[in-house]
Amino acid sequence: MANSITLSTAESCTGGALAQILTSRPGASHMFMEGFVVYSNEAKIKNLGVLQKTIQNFGAVSEEVAREMALNCQKIANSTVSISITGIAGPGGSENKPEGRVCFGLKYNRTSIAKTIEFGAIGRENVRTKSVKYALDLLLETVTFKVNNEKAELL
Repeated sequence: MANSITLSTAESCTGGALAQILTSRPGASHMFMEGFVVYSNEAKIKNLGVLQKTIQNFGAVSEEVAREMALNCQKIANSTVSISITGIAGPGGSENKPEGRVCFGLKYNRTSIAKTIEFGAIGRENVRTKSVKYALDLLLETVTFKVNNEKAELL
């Protein structure tokens, strides 16, 4: 299946919840390559090759880091699609990086997306749940569009 889509994930604030959902159905191993939980900055650097300079310049919760996470995840896992999540689930945050801010990265072929969503201070579990749902919607929207245009097969 030369045109099948394979998927990998890189997660921080969701702690692997996206990968858990993606692998919860039988047959997921045909599509899901691997997932990374890179909660600390050190893990982002060591396991995904996010540049320390990027984290220093923009912070771990930034579109720049989310983009690097997705790009490097795709390369390491050798997947056709990768999606990343990094954010502040709470409690806490700061004036510049408030609780509920989550950045997403997605890499598919030549498409590279980075988005920031402000979920607000709605509680840790709610931020994590909404982040996973948003990631799934972003993934579905992007892959469905690409599948229709490129006639790729999503297993």
